[in-house]
Amino acid sequence: MSIPAKKEQYTFADILSWDEGERVEIINGKAFMMAPPSRIHQKISMELSRQLANYLEGKKCEVYPAPFGVRLFEQTGDSLEDIDTVVEPDISVVCDKSKLDKLGCRGAPDLIIEILSPSSLRHDRLVKLNLYQQAGVQEYWIADPENRSVMVFLPDSSGSLRLCEDYGQKDVAKVNVLDGCFIELSKVFSDE
Repeated sequence: MSIPAKKEQYTFADILSWDEGERVEIINGKAFMMAPPSRIHQKISMELSRQLANYLEGKKCEVYPAPFGVRLFEQTGDSLEDIDTVVEPDISVVCDKSKLDKLGCRGAPDLIIEILSPSSLRHDRLVKLNLYQQAGVQEYWIADPENRSVMVFLPDSSGSLRLCEDYGQKDVAKVNVLDGCFIELSKVFSDE
């Protein structure tokens, strides 16, 4: 079944009834179609995921590349019809395994990485930044393929996600929520 006629409010139950090939996020009940990622986007995602997975081998945290459903605000006892916000970050790192179930992640991952594309600039920099802040994400990266850079956002004393680092292609980026983890950005943004 494809996406049904336009509704005022969508829920996780709606998403589960749609075709698996449809990439859709719902935020506060509003549906957002997701364009297929570019080759460069996928190359960056793969390299970030590879470096994270290599570091995490044998450790308690796990890395999940998209598509991977994250139900940021799900509460114990919520039905599928109660959940009105489900996102698919490009990369999620989850350290609390009790948040993981057969449908994805319930609650905020420890680290979320979004890779910018022309269609997602505003969405990733504003909408998702605010959403991840509300959910209590501890570290948020925005990878920018065009500028070959990574912006790292961490919560300040009030819990607001603030830009703390802006790394370039030749830098080694520190993953703050993973003690001793560093990402070689020269490999992430390598020349084609």
